[in-house]
Amino acid sequence: MTDTPRALLLMGPTASGKTGLALALAQRFPVEIVSVDSALVYQGMDIGTAKPSAEEMAVCPHHLIDIIDPLQTYSASRFHADANRLIADIHARGKLPVLAGGTMLYYKALLEGLSDLPQADAELRARLDAEAAELGWPGMHRKLAALDPDTAARLNPNDSQRIHRALEVCLISGQPMSALIARGKEAAASFRFLPLALAPEQRGWLHERIALRFRLMMEQNFLQEVRTLRQTWPALTPDLPSMRCVGYRQAWDYLDGACSEAEFIERGIAATRQLAKRQLTWMRSLDVLPVNAQRPDVETAVLDACERFLAGRDMADNLVYRGAF
Repeated sequence: MTDTPRALLLMGPTASGKTGLALALAQRFPVEIVSVDSALVYQGMDIGTAKPSAEEMAVCPHHLIDIIDPLQTYSASRFHADANRLIADIHARGKLPVLAGGTMLYYKALLEGLSDLPQADAELRARLDAEAAELGWPGMHRKLAALDPDTAARLNPNDSQRIHRALEVCLISGQPMSALIARGKEAAASFRFLPLALAPEQRGWLHERIALRFRLMMEQNFLQEVRTLRQTWPALTPDLPSMRCVGYRQAWDYLDGACSEAEFIERGIAATRQLAKRQLTWMRSLDVLPVNAQRPDVETAVLDACERFLAGRDMADNLVYRGAF
């Protein structure tokens, strides 16, 4: 390890092999893993999030997993603060922070800093919720497009959480959220990062892995996990961020009798594929180094990249950086 604070970012879409690679790094280097996943923060949500097992987490210290209950929320701002603190602490212990996960908004916050956006307003949020109940989220997306076309253009019309926040920012500040973001940002982290982005050469490869993982979740009794969540936290609703995670919202609908089990599985797999597509789009917008997740020697390539990074070698001279996009 050098004296310069360094951290490895290992990002990629769901089912691209991030967990296995992070654990392989832990076998080679003195690392601690920081989860970059907006779903792994929740207690009791293990199967549907493909949370690392107890045995996997015993390999090395893991952070930002199981830190809140499903009734609570976790923001990019909180991640920004938590991750910077953890990176500094891990480096002070003489270890390498490996930030692994697929929540690209969190990576963006870490790499580019955070904009100074207004705080949430409970009364306005309730008013927007009532309006969304009448218009639906595609209708709210159209409303956002009139106020902030740039932000609306990058959001899915059914992305209720981000549409809600963008409308809130516009109405509180009187300015488009995109304009506020374009202005001065809170300083990005001062550490040196090796940002590796796993991406498949063929989308079908990822789709097969997603379907296989979802069916494995079903074998592990994912539906019982969701039943237990509903029983443990009676105040849980499908509109909370925890239950908007892919798989959980579809399972909720099934348990409410809105679809058959076969339809639930089909919808869950489709929603996961859509998530992966959004993750890949986000990755292309970040300043990252793409790695072909399908290459047979991907583990060796990532370990070699990390070795060079820790030795202070120029990142561009490593063959691992040949394009995957």
